Amino acid sequence: VLLVESGGGLVQPGGSLRLSCAASGFAFENYAMYWVRQAPGKGLEWVSSINSGGGFPSYVDSVKGRFTISRDNAKNTLYLQMNNLKPEDTATYYCEKAFTATTSWYISSGSRGQGTQVTVST
Repeated sequence: VLLVESGGGLVQPGGSLRLSCAASGFAFENYAMYWVRQAPGKGLEWVSSINSGGGFPSYVDSVKGRFTISRDNAKNTLYLQMNNLKPEDTATYYCEKAFTATTSWYISSGSRGQGTQVTVST
C-alpha cells in the first residue's frame, strides 16, 4: 500500500485548498477511504470518509459544509476540497485506507501516507 498526499500549504483564513491522495499497491476501487488529521500536540482526528464507489460521504461536525471528499477510481486518487478554512484546521492531513469497501465509522487500518501540512494563518 502506497498513499501519497499533496496539495497542502499556507493559506489565510477563509481560503481554500484541495488535497489529493495518489494510491497504489492495492485495488483502490475496492476500499473505502478516510481523511484524518493531526494538529500540533494533539492526537489523530478523523475528518471524512467515503465508500469505495464514492457514496456516503461523511464528515466530522467541525468541517461539515466546508469540506468535500471525493474520489476518482479511474485515477486511483482521493480528494479533499477544503473551503472557508479556519485556523483550527491547521494540521497535517493524511489519507488512510479502510479495511473494507464500506465504512460506518472510523477504524484505523494504519495504512496512511506521509501527510501534507495545512497551515491556516494570517
